[in-house]
Amino acid sequence: MTTRRTRPAPRPPEGTPPPAELARQARAVLADAVRIAHWAADGTSPGSAPLAAQALERASAAMELSPAQVLAGWDRARLAGLIEMHGDTARPGWRLRAWDRDDSAVLRGWVALFDAWSLVHASPDGIEATAVAEAVEAVPQVLSLLQLSAGAVTVPALLDLLGQRVAELHEERCEVPYGPQEQPAPVAGDPADLNALLLDWALEGLASVGALTLGAGHATLTPLGNWAVWVKLEQICVAAQSPAGNIEQSAADMLLGCARLTPGPARAEYRAWLAARPVGSAVAELLAVARGEDALLRGLAFEALRVVGAPAEPVVRSVVTEAPLRPYALLWLAEYEGTDPDDAQDVLSREEATWLWVDTAAAVADHGETGLLVRHLDSAVQGTVPALLDEVRAVGHPRTVQVLVALAAAHPDPALAKAVRRAAFQVHTGGV
Repeated sequence: MTTRRTRPAPRPPEGTPPPAELARQARAVLADAVRIAHWAADGTSPGSAPLAAQALERASAAMELSPAQVLAGWDRARLAGLIEMHGDTARPGWRLRAWDRDDSAVLRGWVALFDAWSLVHASPDGIEATAVAEAVEAVPQVLSLLQLSAGAVTVPALLDLLGQRVAELHEERCEVPYGPQEQPAPVAGDPADLNALLLDWALEGLASVGALTLGAGHATLTPLGNWAVWVKLEQICVAAQSPAGNIEQSAADMLLGCARLTPGPARAEYRAWLAARPVGSAVAELLAVARGEDALLRGLAFEALRVVGAPAEPVVRSVVTEAPLRPYALLWLAEYEGTDPDDAQDVLSREEATWLWVDTAAAVADHGETGLLVRHLDSAVQGTVPALLDEVRAVGHPRTVQVLVALAAAHPDPALAKAVRRAAFQVHTGGV
């Protein structure tokens, strides 16, 4: 075994509460959403999307909440992964089952809500969709300023930064109109007024998900918001660390430790981990990880099962009937039976390939880089973005909205980002 030297994990800014306290705050933000998710998961009160009028009345009476509070909580439960939609039926998500015992699941559920703040808080009426999209794209810079300032920042300072970033986006895209242009009726007297309106909307949306607090002319990140922005900055700035000691780790920790390795070293780690365990229990542990909510670990678990080979074949064949695992199991079996890995995708139906595309995109959105998510578009079997969006909407993957929101935020083409964001909104609201 080769001993690897690792860099210490980056530490959050001084004063950041410990994970248990952050999770407590996230649970408080999502308390109504959790109550509604448990109600919807109850067999006597099945949920549906959109929430039917009779179900809305039952939920309102059962939980002593107003219909508006129920709808808001339902919305948040779906976006945070507490509820997963399978067709028109709501089922408890993995995060709901782990909510009371797993702080990391709670924090990741809250981060999913944080990333979807623009869906939680409806944009102002009468504003062109492109302007809204630009504001959403500029918000990360606003959040970075709030995080780096480590305290309250005045609204004029935030407005100045937002205006600069929007101007940079225009310049980067070289948006020079040619010929006569029909101008939409402006909502405000000049671009500064429009930016001010959009900044107010963004700050209110972020406050509504618990990321910041608003005072008289200033905004301040909450501990949750400060932690989330720091994590995202670290994902961009900190180099990947090499794993060490994987042989003694659980399957999930071992797979995470191997996530950034190239295939050869990763397989060596898998072999060492497998050699230290009875093959039956090792396979069972890998499949338990694959059934979890982390799409990256699902894919890596099946990579590790490829190293197991023949002893894993009966168990892999037995999970073909499980929808989330079916595409991975079919590809594993095809390669096990001698199909060239480059041709193995042919064993998947169009729907299965689309499900796998969304699942892989979810892994990239959770763990990868922005550019990789954009390049992932090229791997879709549909060939065109409109066809992909149509089939992604139809396939019913529980992470569809989050994937589309992340893709829209990452893509540099404003027209394509707008189409993807519209698709996310349609899936989220149950529209067509």
